[in-house]
Amino acid sequence: MPMRLSEIWIYPVKSLGGIRQTQAQVEEKGLQYDRRWMIVDENGKFLTQRVNAKMALLDVAIHAEGLVIFHRFQADDQVLVPFEAISNQTIQVKVWDDVVLARTICDQADLWLSTQLGKNVRIVEMSEQTQRNMDSAYSGKVALVSFADDFPYLLISEGSLQDLNSRLDHPVIMKRFRPNFVISGTEPFAEDFWQKVRIGQVEFIVAKPCERCVLVTIDPITGQKGSEPLKTLAKYRKVDKNIFFGQNLVSLQNGLVREGDELVITLS
Repeated sequence: MPMRLSEIWIYPVKSLGGIRQTQAQVEEKGLQYDRRWMIVDENGKFLTQRVNAKMALLDVAIHAEGLVIFHRFQADDQVLVPFEAISNQTIQVKVWDDVVLARTICDQADLWLSTQLGKNVRIVEMSEQTQRNMDSAYSGKVALVSFADDFPYLLISEGSLQDLNSRLDHPVIMKRFRPNFVISGTEPFAEDFWQKVRIGQVEFIVAKPCERCVLVTIDPITGQKGSEPLKTLAKYRKVDKNIFFGQNLVSLQNGLVREGDELVITLS
């Protein structure tokens, strides 16, 4: 049975809800729209569910005019983040150790998000001119990344999740791990041994295992924190002090990927 791309996900606003797509454009920084927006505090520092679990309850939809952000359990409570910025101020923002330029978008969206999250925040966009370099040691080339943590792409196989769930009292869903690509037709953790793959007509370097943190202990549906699945992963997916689940990828060219595309290992 061939290995296939069974799910495609983008997360337009870092740490908010994801959007499943049937096809997506591969770009150097990540899939089109993926993590090109980010919420920052008054000092320009990025926010994630790690410190504000309320972000898990905010979903995103893409409309012709821009992003619509809404509360999962109060869908009428929403705000538009326009593609054409209104405030359009360039500011410095910090994501992990990187300081880059981003542009503000809309005071109304800032106010709405501040109310939802209980603190003063702004939403910013990564412009096409923003250069955020990833570590070339893992890709063999100078590559750019969006506001994602480290790498432009994350891949996880269905088999790996099934293996994890066989060890849990209460199974978890793939959304916990926020992948871009979900692959069917593999043995558990087969992706650990790939070096280069082709999805459809697009090649990717399998750059580095993905280190997991407390974010995966937040239920993506309810926003409630627990100890799993990190506790169980630590028992059999820990190397030194890091817990790994999934593989980070870097694209070697732009192109279109579609649900159902075959995945071929080109180097293992």
